[in-house]
Amino acid sequence: MELVAVVIVLALLEFVAFGALVGRARGRYGVKAPATGGHEIFDRYFRVHYNTMEMLVVFVPAIWLFGLYVSPQWGAILGAVFLVGRILYLRGYVADPSKREFGFGLSVLPVVVLLVGALLGAVRVLL
Repeated sequence: MELVAVVIVLALLEFVAFGALVGRARGRYGVKAPATGGHEIFDRYFRVHYNTMEMLVVFVPAIWLFGLYVSPQWGAILGAVFLVGRILYLRGYVADPSKREFGFGLSVLPVVVLLVGALLGAVRVLL
């Protein structure tokens, strides 16, 4: 489970880094707090950060339960794919929102596999 813990911490650090990018974009594009919009590029960074937060709500318990009931190694591998997907999502979305699909898919697919695997693993233990 140590590998799962490492991936979770990396995901949280990635989220913090994305937040720092939002702060930097806020200054660069003159979006004064508490505004959450105002410049197209700032809005993109903000949306990536917010969407990542939404994904973490599902990702963290999913990877933990998958690691517990199925395989910590495979959970960590799927988690690493999630992390890469988030970076690609950020790069694509900031460059052009229509280019976010690949990174989004690379983030969502591992989460779905983690969720289904965790459910099946837990049910298997029950039976």
